[in-house]
Amino acid sequence: MPGRDLDLLTDAAREAGRIALRFWRKDPKVWDKGGEHGPVTEADLAVNDMLKARLLEARPGYGWLSEETPDDPARLPCETVFIIDPIDGTRAFVAGEEHFAHSLAVAQHGVVTAAVVYLPALDRFYAAAEGIAPTVNGTPIRASQRDSLTGADILTTKPSLAPEKWPGGVPDVKRSFRASLAYRMCLAAEGRFDGMLTLRPAWEWDIAAGSLIAEKAGLTVTDRMGAALIFNTPQARSDGVLALPPEPHAQALRLLHP
Repeated sequence: MPGRDLDLLTDAAREAGRIALRFWRKDPKVWDKGGEHGPVTEADLAVNDMLKARLLEARPGYGWLSEETPDDPARLPCETVFIIDPIDGTRAFVAGEEHFAHSLAVAQHGVVTAAVVYLPALDRFYAAAEGIAPTVNGTPIRASQRDSLTGADILTTKPSLAPEKWPGGVPDVKRSFRASLAYRMCLAAEGRFDGMLTLRPAWEWDIAAGSLIAEKAGLTVTDRMGAALIFNTPQARSDGVLALPPEPHAQALRLLHP
């Protein structure tokens, strides 16, 4: 029932946006989670609490994986699971910037079947589901049809273009950046950029929703080794992400693994 799940995610994401905007640019309380995990705010927690209550009440048989909920291995045997980032781009949120997102997905047997990414400060709403074409604010989207990686405008971080990461040579691309990983995937899906990549391990909650939207829009989406992304794994991480048009994707893999 991907369509019904998409409707559920849509309503929940819009409510998440209303909650987040009550804290945005209002000096919310912030804590450092330590290690690589970065900051968390009272807005992240308020959004997470609402989403968990609302979504699991509607789908009590689904598992739950969220950045702001302690992981419970009880999710692993579940056929279907919610994969949620209450606020993707928390640093941007704290700084009062607009590029933060709510990333909500449903995965069945490891494959994402319904997804939304909502940027409330921009009122940009991306959505897709199995059998339902990707849209932004209700308008169909299509990814770049570019056939060459050289000269492409790619959303990525500086470390991802470090020479030691590319044994076959660093690709000659224009580098652009946005704080939210989910938003980067959606911008690539929309064709506003030619693609995105990250060579660092990526948490499932950062990429689940965006990966379906990008794939449905025509991008090839894999990990950095070229393997399909699988969700609801024990480690809840993928080995990087490449979301590029088919030929640039193949070219990137040849440079990463000559």
